[in-house]
Amino acid sequence: MQATHPINIEALLTHVPLFNGLAPEEIARIARSTREIHATKGDILFHKGDPCNGFHLLVYGQIKLAFTSAQGTEKVVEILSQGQSFGEALMFMDKPYIVFSQALTDSLLLHVSKAAVFEELQRDHNLCRKMLAGMAMRLHQLMNDVESYSLHSGKERIIGYLLRELSEKEQPGDKVAVTLPTNKGVIASRLNLTQEHFSRILHELIELGLIVVEGRKIHIPSVANLRKHEG
Repeated sequence: MQATHPINIEALLTHVPLFNGLAPEEIARIARSTREIHATKGDILFHKGDPCNGFHLLVYGQIKLAFTSAQGTEKVVEILSQGQSFGEALMFMDKPYIVFSQALTDSLLLHVSKAAVFEELQRDHNLCRKMLAGMAMRLHQLMNDVESYSLHSGKERIIGYLLRELSEKEQPGDKVAVTLPTNKGVIASRLNLTQEHFSRILHELIELGLIVVEGRKIHIPSVANLRKHEG
């Protein structure tokens, strides 16, 4: 991981949704037990089995959480982007990491120590509710993923993914474009598909006139038509 100049951790923590509403002195206490991590693309933040001594906040960049099967196949569990946090649940359970974490792009993260979090939770029940809400949202998304893998075809999974990536401002008939956040192989793994199957489905959607692929940019001529094939 690359070395760089120190940053203003307190200022960054102030803009983290999880810490909205905390007083300056509370932010200052957390900042004293927070360290910055500058990761270059490809860096491993932690391995499966490493101890979890706190949680991470992603200031900018992109991080993947994944595990590797006994056969050496990688399965991406989650792709994290700016403003998201991870590791809270394991921190509370006092368990080691069950996945590994790798930077998909140059990234800046903050690692907040478990001791600092526990201390503030005793002082501020609002922070406790926010952390519980965040973990509940992640669990809800994981349940949605399980449902998708179990009940939806690969085509339906990809269409659902593209539709989720659309801005809420887009209208059903809008001609829009979605820029994939990372390479197709990582997204395929995230959707529990092989890269070959992912590519075949994209070609099928192209032939149906539902999308136009330009590198990582996916053009959607009609959102309404794409939704009809969502299942």
